[in-house]
Amino acid sequence: MILYNTNKGVLISHENRFYLTDADWDSLAKSDDIHGECLALAQTLQPVPYGPTLLENGLLPPIGSQEVWAAGVTYFRSREARMEESRDAGGGDFYDRVYYAARPELFFKSPPYRVAGHGQQVRIRKDSKWNVPEPELALLITPGGRITGYTIGNDMSSRDIEGENPLYLPQAKSYDGATALGPGVLVSNTPPHRQSAIRLEIYRQGQRAFEGTTALAQMKRQFSELAEYLYRETTFPHGCYLLTGTGVVPPDSFTLARGDEIRISIDGIGTLINTVA
Repeated sequence: MILYNTNKGVLISHENRFYLTDADWDSLAKSDDIHGECLALAQTLQPVPYGPTLLENGLLPPIGSQEVWAAGVTYFRSREARMEESRDAGGGDFYDRVYYAARPELFFKSPPYRVAGHGQQVRIRKDSKWNVPEPELALLITPGGRITGYTIGNDMSSRDIEGENPLYLPQAKSYDGATALGPGVLVSNTPPHRQSAIRLEIYRQGQRAFEGTTALAQMKRQFSELAEYLYRETTFPHGCYLLTGTGVVPPDSFTLARGDEIRISIDGIGTLINTVA
């Protein structure tokens, strides 16, 4: 079952049918049994024939009042990239150590009002010359710390700023247009299969400029582990999203340009498409 936030309400996609409900997004996001609640809602509603039209023209970011946080260096490829970009600044060792440490790297990524949705624009910083998208699985977590949903995240990153000094991480990661989620949220009592693929494609002037693939099985840490550390000393009254890290990093010679189209696909969830402003 996948939930979409639309300009007409929450659209439930279940067994190839669409159901539109006026249920509040934040109320659903707080539920420890969002799957059961949405299944019960669908059974009381008539299918809407214009569901596909809403997916094309009425989509909003799948977020209400939730904060977005992120985990770093959870894939070996990310460890390598972070070490390479920060080597001259003497920070490479930090990323090697956190990859193997018990405590994960967690950082604040975005308030909800800065989050872009499917078909909307993301941005690269004007004071950065080396920018990439980071394709990630995002977890929807309830106020009580239960993982109830899964969506696609685009973690825009300024590699030159982060590489210059690890203390610049917030500037490299959290700015207007640096986060996108969507297109919808897979709500399920079981997580996506470990062999689920995460694919990144970047198109420039209609031509594919980069493509890369990884799998959730390449992630070093468990979803529950990341959520537990995030919730240890921090409360989330509306729940939150947690990006789980990236295993696809373009080569050092690549940087995004304005007008590029970013496509991130995860098996069982869909494809998130954003253009670079």
